[in-house]
Amino acid sequence: MGDRVLELRVHGVSNTPPDQLLGLRPEPGGDGPQPWLVAGGEVTGFYRSTTAGRDDPITVEAYSWGQLTSGARTARDIERALWTLLLPFALANVALHARPGIPPDPDRERWGSRSGITAWLIRLFCLSLTVTLVITATGIGVDLIAWQCVDQDCLRHLPGPWEFLGRGWWREDAHALAVGLLLPLAVLAALGAVAWRTYQYEAEMPAEPRVRPTPRDDAEPDAREPLENPLQDPTFWCGEGQLRRAAVLHLCVGAVVAAAVPLQAVLVMDPPQGVRAALAWPTIGAFAAVVLIAAVAVGRPWLTRRQGAAPLGRWSAAVGVLTGVGLAGTFLILLLPDGPAGRPLSEYRPPTGCHHDPDLPGCLDDRSLPGYDTAVAWLATYQVLLLIGIGAVSRSGRRALLAPAVSGALLPIAVAWTEVGLPGTPAAPDGLRVWMLAVPAVAVAAAGLLLPRTRADFEQQPLGPHTDLAWGGRGPALIAGFGWMMAIAYCAGLLYWVSDRLNGDANPSGPSPEVPPLAVFWAGLAFAVAAAALAATLVRATVIFHALRREEYARLVASGGALSAHDLRRCRDVSSYQALHRLVGEHAVRLVGCYATVSVVLVTICCAAALSRSRPTPEASGGWQAALHTTADIGDALLGWLPVVVAGLGLLVYRSEAVRRSVGVIWDVGTFWPRAAHPLAPPSYAERAVPELQTRIAGLLALTEHDPRRMDGVILSGHSQGTVICASMLLQLPARWRRRIWFFSYGCQLTRLYGRVFPAYFGPERLRVLARTLTWPGGHVAWTNFWRDTDPLGWQVSAGERDVPVADPEALHPSGGEVADPPIRNHSGYPEAVEFLRERALVARLLRRSTPSPRQRIG
Repeated sequence: MGDRVLELRVHGVSNTPPDQLLGLRPEPGGDGPQPWLVAGGEVTGFYRSTTAGRDDPITVEAYSWGQLTSGARTARDIERALWTLLLPFALANVALHARPGIPPDPDRERWGSRSGITAWLIRLFCLSLTVTLVITATGIGVDLIAWQCVDQDCLRHLPGPWEFLGRGWWREDAHALAVGLLLPLAVLAALGAVAWRTYQYEAEMPAEPRVRPTPRDDAEPDAREPLENPLQDPTFWCGEGQLRRAAVLHLCVGAVVAAAVPLQAVLVMDPPQGVRAALAWPTIGAFAAVVLIAAVAVGRPWLTRRQGAAPLGRWSAAVGVLTGVGLAGTFLILLLPDGPAGRPLSEYRPPTGCHHDPDLPGCLDDRSLPGYDTAVAWLATYQVLLLIGIGAVSRSGRRALLAPAVSGALLPIAVAWTEVGLPGTPAAPDGLRVWMLAVPAVAVAAAGLLLPRTRADFEQQPLGPHTDLAWGGRGPALIAGFGWMMAIAYCAGLLYWVSDRLNGDANPSGPSPEVPPLAVFWAGLAFAVAAAALAATLVRATVIFHALRREEYARLVASGGALSAHDLRRCRDVSSYQALHRLVGEHAVRLVGCYATVSVVLVTICCAAALSRSRPTPEASGGWQAALHTTADIGDALLGWLPVVVAGLGLLVYRSEAVRRSVGVIWDVGTFWPRAAHPLAPPSYAERAVPELQTRIAGLLALTEHDPRRMDGVILSGHSQGTVICASMLLQLPARWRRRIWFFSYGCQLTRLYGRVFPAYFGPERLRVLARTLTWPGGHVAWTNFWRDTDPLGWQVSAGERDVPVADPEALHPSGGEVADPPIRNHSGYPEAVEFLRERALVARLLRRSTPSPRQRIG
């Protein structure tokens, strides 16, 4: 049963069905070959045609992994669609893998190195994103419902029997705040339960099949190869223990922040004495210990190193116990009666009856929970400084951390100087405002982004035009920044929607009794301006596209000789795809960078405005204040629908092939990487797909010569995102199996997308590593890359492999008796191309030889 070759095809983001992967065509009457499951299950499986025979020289097999991220129209699709609401967490997690300079061996990464400090900052930022979600839920439960919503007319707008909070014992003191605190804690519990379930989704597969020793040389165990790419780390796809440890930290810090919001408000309004003091200070100490341990732990090897199913450990247990102690103390303080040190808390709350009579004294004053608006504004400001620090260190090393660190340390001191004064210093000048300090502070911090880029230990020569490092090394900050902007948009929209619902029809022509945080107002304004900037960016992309199309059309017409009207129309069609190919490959990264620059300026201004606690008044007759207020209201209204729109789009991604082809690339890039930075992000499909593919190939190649299932060699055929999965698997596969594998890549994104954004894994030097691992003893590289100039997501690689251009379309007009024009296949249909079939026949002949011999490289 020798001389058999298996072509194993791995699809991309469009979740191509197994019958299409196998190239099966229905026959008249509905009969014909069907896909047959030979390994795996309903979610991920390996399929062959029912007509495939054991004597076929080339057996085609398809690996279908798409139902990990899309699939059947079932109730599970609803759950997956809800994962899209965690897209900010996913983007922040992706930022960790976009760091340049990650060492090939994770044991060699030091905390004080450029990549080590960047990783710590990114994990701190991920922790702050969890806090953003929690502080939003706390604002809804504690501030809007339990504090500001004081009468029956407001509470009846809530679903459920919440009216009891406005009367009797619950209306007194801070008792209602204890009930409101249950909302963020319930959100954290639900998030933790979902995350705990998804850790089983990433089940580790065996990498090495256990077989009986054979006399074949290639069955001998490999010596441990030195790591030249982080993807070669055997624990890269096995991080269940790391996820559990990180999840404990995130959930405990979230619970601490949620409890700290009502606790600090009550202690400020009513300073603790006696029993309250005995409860307050241990509670504050427990909370401070949890935050400090988490901030240090996210940079320590015991958390950051992926070690499989490792136990939680004593630090996780300590954090959990401290959090429980702090929560118990918080609830006890909130349920105690008012202390003698301050005024009754009811005097700080809005008066009852504002929904009936907004003209009552104090109804239209901002009576939000003391300290909440300030906490939200400072959190957003320090997240901006943290993002600047991430980008600066990632680009220029440790020296670039000085500017954002100094700005972050001096800004609160300067604000305290302007507001309350500092001992031993002169009073602040009259007219000096917080925004006058915040804007320069962020500007000084951003100066770190402009320092010269620090080169890696080895100079990575680009593999061709437009294959250099994206965004000058600032990629982690840019990706995490977009995740942060989406998180802020979600949270601001949710707060605005809840406050608008609680207000009902109260005072429709003026200020409302229920006031969301001031940051929500500025977030709505920023969203409106950002939407306009996005529209301008799309217009610019359209202008570039039309210019490229004119260039490509002129080139086609000039090279085609005498062309008919039909041929000229076809040239226009082909030039559109070629222009899109160039737009994505040559201009997309730059356009994203320009939009990110506008976003940095925008968020800086809005954070400074939120810190200044200034809000334009809607009563102003005309002028810029009225215009700003109207724009912000429109932006807030749109933000209220944003989570619903994103979840609906996520559902369409899972159920509609057309939508998935257009936006699925972003989702599959985000969920490809393991959750090494944010444990509450959507699960990584590659943590299941890569080990399964590895196990399947190694298992087939390890069979004995007399086994009818044995394969002499494997052509690993990856399309689009499948190329990335295959490359990751090959770097994990032992050398004795790689010697019998040839890699086909097409629709390949490894240079213009992955190589530029994730240089530590697929940059120029790392792709050369992949080419070296696929080099046979004869000296040639067992890797062929197919590309088309009409494919918007597929380009040349030029890393030492063989690049084969594929003509598309095959001709401008019908030929050979056909009446329809040859199709423009752009990103699909590579296995049907003449160039592909010719190369496959040559490669299969090489794989059948007992000792592979080199073939002269072409191209």
